Amino acid sequence: MSESTEVTKEELSMIAFEIIAYSGDARSKLLEAVKQAKNKNMEQCEVLISEAKQCLTDAHNAQTKMIVAEARGENIDVGFLTVHAQDHLMTTLLLQDIIGNLLDIYR
Repeated sequence: MSESTEVTKEELSMIAFEIIAYSGDARSKLLEAVKQAKNKNMEQCEVLISEAKQCLTDAHNAQTKMIVAEARGENIDVGFLTVHAQDHLMTTLLLQDIIGNLLDIYR
């Protein structure tokens, strides 16, 4: 973040793109994990689940940058891109929960 007490639009955009990219990668890995489970390749399934969790951790860390900045009193201008990033993250977290339960059936 910049030295000033206001997060720049460019900084917010970059953080939002980080969240979108990491969440998108996690989503792809989660869906591929289900395919691997269907094919009874549980070892590869578990690798993909682990990779997806790391992607979600990275997305969460990016999200935390925004939360911390706002908690410090920095002006966070929430635009459509930020909302889109948050939507990506939350739907992927939900997908992770659902797929976790689904994979219990395959195990």
